Amino acid sequence: MSATTHSPGDLHRLSIAPMMDWTDRHCRYFHRLLTRRAVLYTEMVTSAAVVHGDRERLIGFDPAEQPVVLQLGGSEPAEMAEAARIAEGFGYAEININVGCPSDRVQSGRFGACLMAEPATVAACVAAMRRAVDVPVTVKCRIGIDDQDTERALDDLVEAVAGEGCGHVIVHARKAWLKGLSPKENRSVPPLDYDRVYRLKARRPDLLVTINGGIPDLDAAAAHLTRVDGVMLGRAAYETPWLLAEADSRIHGAGADPARDRLAVVGAMAEYADRQRVAHGTPLNAVSRHMLGLFHGLPGARAWRRHLAEEAHREGADGGTLIAAARHVTEALERQALQSAA
Repeated sequence: MSATTHSPGDLHRLSIAPMMDWTDRHCRYFHRLLTRRAVLYTEMVTSAAVVHGDRERLIGFDPAEQPVVLQLGGSEPAEMAEAARIAEGFGYAEININVGCPSDRVQSGRFGACLMAEPATVAACVAAMRRAVDVPVTVKCRIGIDDQDTERALDDLVEAVAGEGCGHVIVHARKAWLKGLSPKENRSVPPLDYDRVYRLKARRPDLLVTINGGIPDLDAAAAHLTRVDGVMLGRAAYETPWLLAEADSRIHGAGADPARDRLAVVGAMAEYADRQRVAHGTPLNAVSRHMLGLFHGLPGARAWRRHLAEEAHREGADGGTLIAAARHVTEALERQALQSAA
């Protein structure tokens, strides 16, 4: 892990969830401009893809993203161990096993939430991975699947992986219904049961327990932190990312960065987008799509989003397109100030 004097528990007080199609390297670079301390996670990548695929494309990242965790999907211990070894070589701070994704694709591949029914398989993966790497191996799971009893299902999984040396579990506080609900519905329809996660922490105070699922803001995060070790934000961090700018001070008690403001972030992302375009041919909209919520709640936010929707996909769009889009916000704020002064 990147050099730090903080304990593992302090490090994981706030993290940003792995989200398919969202938390790619461009998203993580953007989020790291907003928070120096939150732990970032990749999208889930299968162990087979890491072992056999284009590794730089799949798991390459900018060192500025650290601390960053790779989330792996898989159920074959030897392959998971090899993928973890490769990821450690890339410099990831930790490796996380996905035992929570409910999509049809992961069920057919025998990984994700369906592994809630196979604690011994997950434990075997943890054991093999820990033999292969020195960085921590963690597990992200649900409280259960389908008709499982959530008390027994969660305890059985946690006991199995803790027995193989997993010291940190991240729990999405909902069941996953593999039969009857779509992946999208599984993110919101099953009721949240935060108390179940609290009971896990009370029963296993020796483990780091992070809670995830439906947490809307830093006030809610702070409340959870009175009961568990860490909070993982998902959609709230992605859709209203500016809340992350307050996270270091609110959650970690760190001093605020006086130079950090939204326009400075746009400028930094414009430079990043241009570097990516020159080095890799990355189109601007691959970067800008993660930034649409940056000005949420401010005058001009709709015009910012519209400008990017209309212009960022065009051939030749570059960092200047981001700067131009942000002018809608500065102009709207100036108009508001003039009206207030009148």
